[in-house]
Amino acid sequence: MITDIIIMVLCTLGAIFILIASLGIYRMPDFYTRLSVTVKASTMGVGFILIAAMIYFHDFSVTTKIISIIFFLYITSPVAAFMISKTAYKRGIELWEDSVIDELKDTDFMEEIHKKNHKKTGQH
Repeated sequence: MITDIIIMVLCTLGAIFILIASLGIYRMPDFYTRLSVTVKASTMGVGFILIAAMIYFHDFSVTTKIISIIFFLYITSPVAAFMISKTAYKRGIELWEDSVIDELKDTDFMEEIHKKNHKKTGQH
C-alpha cells in the first residue's frame, strides 16, 4: 500500500519535471537556456520515473540495471549538453541579447574559430 503511494508520487514528480522541460523549450529566449532547462529537468524527470520502476520491480537484476541507467544518465547528460552548446557557439548561434556574460567571447577559443573559418573561405 505505502509502496504504491511512493510509486505514484515518484511518477507524478517525473511527469512534472518532464512537463517543466517541455515548457522550458517554449518559454526560454535562446538556444542555450532552452538546452540547459531541458537537459536538467528531463534528466530529473526520467530519474524519478526510473526510481519508481525500481521500486515497483523489486528484483535484483532490474534494480541493478536501473541504477546503472540512472548513473550513466546523470553522467552523460551534462557532458552531452556541454558539447552541443559548445558546437552551437562555434557555429555562430547567437546568445540572447540580454545575456550578461559571454565567457567564450574574449578567449583563444574564438580566435581559433576565426582562423579555421578564414582557412576554409580563403580570406586573410
